[in-house]
Amino acid sequence: MTLPICFDDIVDASARLRGVAHRTPVLTSRTANGRTSAQLFFKCENLQRMGAFKFRGAYNALAKFTPEQCTRGVIAFSSGNHAQAVALSARLLGMPAVIVMPQDAPPAKIAATREYGAEVVLYDRYKEDREAIGQRLAAERGGTLIPPFDHADVMSGQGTAALELIEQVRELDGGGLDLLLVCVGGGGLISGCATAAKALLPQCRVVGVEPEAGNDVQQSLAKGEIVHIEVPRTIADGAQTQHAGQLTFAVMRALVDQVVTVSDAQLVSAMRFFAERMKLVVEPTGALGAAAAFEGRVDVKGQRVGVIISGGNVALERYAQLLAG
Repeated sequence: MTLPICFDDIVDASARLRGVAHRTPVLTSRTANGRTSAQLFFKCENLQRMGAFKFRGAYNALAKFTPEQCTRGVIAFSSGNHAQAVALSARLLGMPAVIVMPQDAPPAKIAATREYGAEVVLYDRYKEDREAIGQRLAAERGGTLIPPFDHADVMSGQGTAALELIEQVRELDGGGLDLLLVCVGGGGLISGCATAAKALLPQCRVVGVEPEAGNDVQQSLAKGEIVHIEVPRTIADGAQTQHAGQLTFAVMRALVDQVVTVSDAQLVSAMRFFAERMKLVVEPTGALGAAAAFEGRVDVKGQRVGVIISGGNVALERYAQLLAG
């Protein structure tokens, strides 16, 4: 079966992003290693431009627009990070952007999207269909719709995070990875990361991590088809997707070894660890992979484990409230 993306697509995306996206640091923690009896390598995409890995996929997709597409601009829908990523990428590339966002998205994410120059259209995520709104706006305005995950160029761009991680770990000590932990919403990040990891390290297991309240991908892989769920009620707003994409699901079925879940309380515990021990601000969704390692949701003992910290965009008031318990 031919998959929607291949390793060469990720290499091409990496070249496109060079000098534009940050080559975010890979950090280690002796405390984290002791706690898990493993070697953990954290890829800090919370330090990426606009605060999340989403910049990689958005810029890669928009940078491939034709001159006519650039003139008409981009349409996107997102709970926050893809919104900011598209808005910033559009500004850098000189094109207009219209972003559909839920009205209960973190205020800081809405504000940042507007500050990057995009027009924001708000909707009720529990009553309205963001995909339908996005398609209507694209038809009305002639813009190109770039979804948050189910798009080959977006998936390829996200995969550059794992490509860099594997390169950086080799630079650190010459070794590889036995396991890669990746947060899962719609599947764009893990699709790209799994494609890169399996090409560079065929024996590396790729494990996705979802919030307990939103385990649609776990259900989908078990059933062999895409499962639709109600909007998950979880603090991991970046993983409040109702279903995987057709393209991402094809890649996940072929390349992802397992999907596990963690609770909101476990996410908060991981966020607190990052704040206290590593001095990192990590949003709830960004802590999914680490929480799985810390809480024993996947066996990491004695292994070299890559962990994608996907983002750090969380309102300070909300962040303080969560960490205070």
